[in-house]
Amino acid sequence: MPLSLQEKFDKAVAFVQSLPKDGPIQTSQDDKLEFYKYFKQATIGDVNTTRPGLFDFVGKAKWDAWEAVKGESTENAQKKYVEALIKILEKVEDKDEATKEMLAQLKE
Repeated sequence: MPLSLQEKFDKAVAFVQSLPKDGPIQTSQDDKLEFYKYFKQATIGDVNTTRPGLFDFVGKAKWDAWEAVKGESTENAQKKYVEALIKILEKVEDKDEATKEMLAQLKE
């Protein structure tokens, strides 16, 4: 039975958060910001803080990414998060069983 969008999102979040820094699946800074903005939009909604200060480069990048998806619905943000993970997993050449299974579940 196919998973609901919420179940896919929850599985995708758990998978992304469990990726080891030196593992076979590497995410770029842009990938991380993509996950971050859709996670925040899906779980909190529109950005609800002030933009970080001048020297907080990471904080500003995260805030700007989140602000860029302002107005997205929870469901759409969840869908885009899952799609971002699918895109990364499809690029992995030597997929282990866990990766293959995750990809299959997310694409159902």
